Amino acid sequence: MKPEWKRFLVDRGAELDAEERVLHYGNPDLELRVVTSGDVICDLSHLGLLAAHGEDARDFLQAQLTNDVRQVSETRSQLSAYCTPKGRMLAVFRLFEREGHLYLEMPRPLVEPTLARLRKYVLRSRVVLEDASDGLVRMGLSGPKAERELAEAAGTAPPAEVDGVVHADGLTIIRIPGPHPRFEIHGELEPVRRVWTRLDVRAAPVGVEPWTLLDILAGIPTVLPPTVEAFVPQMANLHAVGGLSFEKGCYPGQEVVARMQYLGKLKRRMYRFHVDGERAPSPGDDLYAPAGDVPDQSVGKVVAAAPWPDGGWELLAVVQIASAEGGGTLHLGSPEGPSLEPRPLPYALPEPRRA
Repeated sequence: MKPEWKRFLVDRGAELDAEERVLHYGNPDLELRVVTSGDVICDLSHLGLLAAHGEDARDFLQAQLTNDVRQVSETRSQLSAYCTPKGRMLAVFRLFEREGHLYLEMPRPLVEPTLARLRKYVLRSRVVLEDASDGLVRMGLSGPKAERELAEAAGTAPPAEVDGVVHADGLTIIRIPGPHPRFEIHGELEPVRRVWTRLDVRAAPVGVEPWTLLDILAGIPTVLPPTVEAFVPQMANLHAVGGLSFEKGCYPGQEVVARMQYLGKLKRRMYRFHVDGERAPSPGDDLYAPAGDVPDQSVGKVVAAAPWPDGGWELLAVVQIASAEGGGTLHLGSPEGPSLEPRPLPYALPEPRRA
């Protein structure tokens, strides 16, 4: 996090953890309650940026990522993923363009390992890859009035559609999925600080957990260190949220992903659940179906989790379809662990395509 941005947030009451993630602004319970119904702003420094630039940057990424990088422009962003040759996801990110650079926004702990792996394949390509996490300041805005408030604060109309991008006065504004209009704002320190100050009058600052809750409500998959190489893209519904192209051509893992899509081999997919209990679910935690054939064998893993305003936790989890839809109850952590209550996702899950 830029030191100047950190001081700016601390002066406004931000409480940070050892990793410099903003936990809250003094009242975490109230912040959690307002995020589902009101207008909120959030520091996004817990997300890092990997930048690619140079004459071959777009072609290089086109050969590495699951989505069609040719569709990314100054006005359009996209979700995408980076996979192993076996089709297992190493990272999920939002890809956008700003001032001739392509940026991959992902959980900050994954930037360096993703960068190191991508650099192995640069060879003679004229592309520069670098960690740009501290090069830009970034914040989020969500809420019923977010579109109008952002237009007034930034002096320009924000994108009208999800994945849309607008650039104005040093800011890059991206519309992302959410239960209310939701935006990311990237830019140099001063322009972002100016917008935060204007929005702070009418929107409540919140920490990382409320913002994670909005991602869960939107059904957006993520990969975190405990779940690296745990999921094939379709298992995490990446195809349902526009993060996967079946027409773009080759990339690492493409054959596995295509075979799963066209031959109908998908046996796991991502669902949303609620669970009560004192212990917070963590990414990578196992799920169990005690009524199944093998009750002590894991049938799924937690993708992401966040506290729910009325108690308990909301989570996304990749689960065996037969276990999730077989009528039995799933349990967290062990066959005797807390039971999971299914919650709806905001999108339909497409059926496998046939060649």
